[in-house]
Amino acid sequence: MAQGSNFVDYVKVCCRSGHGGAGSAHLHRDKTTMKGGPDGGDGGRGGHIILKGSSQHWTLLHLKYRKHIIAADGERGGSALRTGATGKDEILEVPLGTVAKDAETGEVIFEITEDGETKILTPGGKGGLGNNNFKSATQQTPRFAQPGMPGKEQWVILELKVLADVGLVGFPNAGKSTLLSVVSAAKPEIANYPFTTLVPNLGIVGYRDNKSFVMADIPGIIEGASEGKGLGYRFLRHIERNSVLLFMVPADTDRTIEEEYTILLNELKSYNPEMLAKPRLLAVTKSDMLDEELEEEMKAQLPKDISYIFISSVAGKNITQLKDMLWKAINE
Repeated sequence: MAQGSNFVDYVKVCCRSGHGGAGSAHLHRDKTTMKGGPDGGDGGRGGHIILKGSSQHWTLLHLKYRKHIIAADGERGGSALRTGATGKDEILEVPLGTVAKDAETGEVIFEITEDGETKILTPGGKGGLGNNNFKSATQQTPRFAQPGMPGKEQWVILELKVLADVGLVGFPNAGKSTLLSVVSAAKPEIANYPFTTLVPNLGIVGYRDNKSFVMADIPGIIEGASEGKGLGYRFLRHIERNSVLLFMVPADTDRTIEEEYTILLNELKSYNPEMLAKPRLLAVTKSDMLDEELEEEMKAQLPKDISYIFISSVAGKNITQLKDMLWKAINE
């Protein structure tokens, strides 16, 4: 499949939970009892629509073409105090980091962040009470029962925000995909043109003593991304869920490294100021082109408020030291 065709991070679905079953208004009758009391059972609850976190999914592709999610109705109550069957729930497995929003108001309903976590998205209607619940000293044979409560219908937006320990932030062709391919088994597309990466790529980075952490390669941001330019705006939300942000600026940038870093920082701030509270590191990429003297000159131009390191993914320069810095930032 073409890159991106199997990565879906946004779906809009219509959810309709099941109606509750009606209660029964039955009166007891058998061969020895001509006029028995009320024995109508309660109706069954309508089916819920439930979201369940699954670490086996990393995209919402399996929900892309399911526009209508409909749970089963509860069954009517029966005689002899028999409760109606509960409507079958519809359980939708979603990747970790999925946010459910009301499509009309944009309000966040909840989010799924753990494997196996389940939350009710659209509750089913409550079953009606049978006539046995309404008997009293003054009304010994009630001939009525409650109808079931209707289910709920709503349009819901499911939005995926990639969960990762480290998010790579940089302009197109900053070397993000190359770094991910070197430190993990991920195989992102790498080429010398802008927007090679069209979807976030995840890789598991091996560390010392069999430890590991997850790194996410986010599609390149451009200046004005927070205003909807380029691809950056669509994928900026994925950076929200990364514990540590690794800013990547190539040594051969047309601007100064500090200018490029400041532009990236401002795009994140424009999108969501809370992202500036995350731990940040700066990697100057493609530094195999620099000699020691030039590298020392460039250090004087680097921003003062961030830890930095010069790396080269192709030459393997300072990759182990970068992992050490990232691991320390993650655990702090």
